Order: sequence, then structure tokens, then C-alpha cells
Amino acid sequence: MAIIHLDNNHSLLSLILLVGLSSWSTFVDASSYNVVDFGGKGDGTTDSTQAFQTAWTNACASTKKATIYVPRGRYCLQNVTFSGPCKNKAIIFRIDGSMEAPSDYLVIGNSAAWVVFRHVDGMTILGGSLDGKGAALWACKNSSYNALCPTGATTLEFSNSKNVVVNNLKSLNSQMFHVAINGCENVMVKGLRVSASSNSPNTDGIHVQSSSNVTIINSKIGTGDDCISVGPGVSNLQIQNISCGPGHGISIGSLGKDVKEIGVQNVTIKNVVFSRTENGVRIKTWGKPSNGFATDIVFQHIVMNNVHNPIVIDQNYCPTHKGCPGQASGIKISNVTYQDIQGTSTTKVAIMFDCSPTNPCIGIKLENVSLTYKNQTAEARCNNARGIVVGQVQPTACL
Repeated sequence: MAIIHLDNNHSLLSLILLVGLSSWSTFVDASSYNVVDFGGKGDGTTDSTQAFQTAWTNACASTKKATIYVPRGRYCLQNVTFSGPCKNKAIIFRIDGSMEAPSDYLVIGNSAAWVVFRHVDGMTILGGSLDGKGAALWACKNSSYNALCPTGATTLEFSNSKNVVVNNLKSLNSQMFHVAINGCENVMVKGLRVSASSNSPNTDGIHVQSSSNVTIINSKIGTGDDCISVGPGVSNLQIQNISCGPGHGISIGSLGKDVKEIGVQNVTIKNVVFSRTENGVRIKTWGKPSNGFATDIVFQHIVMNNVHNPIVIDQNYCPTHKGCPGQASGIKISNVTYQDIQGTSTTKVAIMFDCSPTNPCIGIKLENVSLTYKNQTAEARCNNARGIVVGQVQPTACL
């Protein structure tokens, strides 16, 4: 909106005529809260946590549409939680600058998350960047002193919220997950840019769990773990137009860590390019009893560029080697479609379906798949997997 300066020759009526009736309605029905007005300083050193918290408190209490504005600059923040419910359902968090975590990873490293939105209904984050300053913690985790390191904080978490939009946000160097969506409904993430080193541990780009009607589109994710990970209790998830790499690919799971677990259903992942990632599209479950499931999943229109494990179902996941070796996964996997998947594998086995002996994968569909290894036909290996092949499929399916 253009800023209009009034002088003695302009009455209130003149202003209404200048901005137009519809724009004027929006103008008078909205409130704006600049973090600088509450003491925030974008100098890269001053702690601005309280300024952001106060701006949120005012916006949340407003009965009008509200905008929290973060001007250009580098704003240092400690852990901050923006809690609802709010009196309005239209808060815009407009970020032109950068929000930065403390350089000392111990300040936020023992908390679950750095910036948290909780019990919010109807809000948008627009633009800007979040810098988790995680490099020092990664070095600690990758060293011989890793047992002494804190777990690390997720950069941005949405918890028990709904009707949320994240648009054109950049997340840098998260200590742990970049974005976590937990217990939410109706969330749109678009234009997200995630950047972290390929050796940054546990830095999933986006983690979704216990949520429904989530859409992730038009995003570029390069990190040290899964570009996108899907936990238990997810339904109606759409992932589209994603560039992934470096990273561990897109994973549904790990599932089945708990005996009683809500399943995953209605997931569509399409128009994704994986570049030099450890995995492409993966479903992984713990190799132990569980009542969970994963069903009605579609992987469609996908390009693999030198991916280590392009297509994987692993139902013998047991990274700790405690409590699960030698047991069978209880997760029931069914109705999984792989359609129009092309590209190159850096290992000879480009398709691996390693399913549970007590709960075989059923309803697997491979349609028009072409994966090569060193300009030759790759291999497919199957254990306890049942399904069909449609069209041209290379490597030859082992279903």
C-alpha cells in the first residue's frame, strides 16, 4: 500500500476517494505492529525477543486484521513462543529482515524449538529468513564429544494450529528440523528455501506429523537429512514441485516406533527432482510390533539425478539395534503407486522393497519406471512385496 501524506487541503473524504472505497475498508480494518516500535533492533547483536513477543501480544489481542512487521536488519532472538487463540483470524507476520538465533547453541539447544506458533487459527508468514546458527552444534554432534551435545532446537514449529500459510520464507542452518508441523490442520507451505550443509545431522527440511490437509509446493530444500519427512497421524498431504538435494530424500516414516500409533493415508508426492541425495522416495518402518499403517500413497512424475537409493521400502529400520533386531514390523503398507519415475541410480539396486514377513506390502503398483545404473539396467529386489506392473518398467519388477 502506498503511503499517503495528508496536508491541510486533504480532508478525510479526500483520502477515502484517493485510496478507493474497498482499499479504505481494508485500511481502517487492519492494525500494524512494527517490532522496532517495541524496542527491536536489527543490529545483529541486541536481544529483540521481548519486542517480538510484545508485537505478537498486541496483534493477537486485536479484533482487526493485524500485521507484525519486521523491517530490514538482523534481529537476534532467544526462544520465543507466539501463542493463541487470538481475537482475530488474520495475522500476517511480514519479515523483510532476518531473525537470528544466538551464536552459542547452548542458549536454545536444549529446547524443542526456537520459534513456535501454538494454538493459532488464521495466520501467514510472509518472506524473510530464519537463521538457526546451527554449524557449531553440527560440529559437536559430528565429533567424539557428541554424547555431551544438546539435541538442538527445531527452527520453526507450528503446533495445534490451523489455517496457516508460510510463503517465501528462507530457513538457514537449523540446529535440528527446519520446519515442524505438528497437530495442525489446513497448512500451506510454498516457496520455502531450506539451506544447510550436507553433513548437518537431523536437519530435516520439513517434518509433518499428526496433521491433516497440508500442502507443500514450489520449494527448494538442501539439507543434511530428509528434505521432507512424514511422521505418524498424517492424512491428505500434498507435496508438489520440489527440488531436493543435498539430503536424504523424501521419507514417509520412520513409522511404528510405538506399539499404538495413528497411521498415514492419502499422500501424493509429485513433480520432484532429487539431485545426489541418499534416497529418493522412501517408506521406512521400525522392525517391531505396531498397529500403524501407511496406505493410499502416490509417487508421481519424479526425476532421480544420481540418487543412491531411488525407490525404497524398508520395514527393518532399527538404527539403535535395540529392541527390534529379529522382529517383524507391524506396520501395514498398502496401495502405493510409483508412476513416471525416471533417472539414474548410483547403486546397482535402484528399487528395494524390503517388507515385513508378517505384514507384506500389498497393492504396490509400478507404472512407467526407468532407472539406470552406469548407463546400464539397474536391479530390483523384493522381499514380501506384492503388486502389479503397468507399462514399461526398468529395472524389471520383482513383485
